[in-house]
Amino acid sequence: MTDSSSVNPTASDLAFTRRDARGTIPEPAYAGALSFMRRRYSRDLAGADVAVMGVPYDLAVSGRSGARLGPRAVRAASSHIAWSAPWPWSVDPFERLAVVDTGDVFFDPGYPAAIPAAIADAARAVLASDTALLSLGGDHFITYPLLQAHAERHGPLALIQIDAHSDSWEDEPGRIDHGTMVWHAVREGLIDPAHSAQVGIRTHNPDPLGINVIDARAVHRDGPAAVADQIREIVGDRPCYLSFDIDALDPSVAPGTGTPVIGGLTTFQAQEILRGLEGITLEGMDVVEVAPAYDVSEITALAAATLACGLLCLHAAARR
Repeated sequence: MTDSSSVNPTASDLAFTRRDARGTIPEPAYAGALSFMRRRYSRDLAGADVAVMGVPYDLAVSGRSGARLGPRAVRAASSHIAWSAPWPWSVDPFERLAVVDTGDVFFDPGYPAAIPAAIADAARAVLASDTALLSLGGDHFITYPLLQAHAERHGPLALIQIDAHSDSWEDEPGRIDHGTMVWHAVREGLIDPAHSAQVGIRTHNPDPLGINVIDARAVHRDGPAAVADQIREIVGDRPCYLSFDIDALDPSVAPGTGTPVIGGLTTFQAQEILRGLEGITLEGMDVVEVAPAYDVSEITALAAATLACGLLCLHAAARR
């Protein structure tokens, strides 16, 4: 829906000039400020339903670095899909929700031990305003401090993790690694393993920590609709956090990531799984591990932006 009254018709750069946090207004995809889906940049969350927050952190990677540039790349790619309602969802999140882009978490990379707390504090500040949070990574470690903030507000969460890796290898308390954040989350009681699901996994881990694993072969064999039904049965009506690691997608469609693994999901399968989850109680969400230096023609960033928009659709559908 185009609402010309919500923007000065002589102005552009909707990231700054938009008057209404709702609605969709077409703007050239090749120009303008890089806010997510042309949302208004604002640190004032009064009246906002969802804040989009970048977390430009990649110091926890075990493979190729570069995901610190992910939030910027996803915002830029989102301009290509910001001109209309997301197809074929039954809900337009930007008509139902007031969504703002609150910019990026600030931290000093010279003090790496302080970064997890900085991420958690930034999330707490958003959640304290009764605003939901969509985070753009950054490597997958960021989900750990984000889960800390969300669990403080909602209690132990059902985690839906769409990923090539389980990220649940045993670690030491206090250690920072994007491959162990789920181990920390289970150990601290941030998530409920029995009602959590990991989808698209295609790497070995001998101890799933009680989490339900739906590996990549199951997705290809059973199809996205059956997988979505299985996830819904696992999580039930519990408050959920959904974390989408872009390496869940096959590197043929998403090469721009630090730890690619072949045999992954197609973009269509990923979209259909998300659409099949409509109605879950989605309280928090992130899309992580976009590393644009390894991307081709922005296809990874575009996939991440589209899937992030799908997460907003899921959150909007739950607010009927």
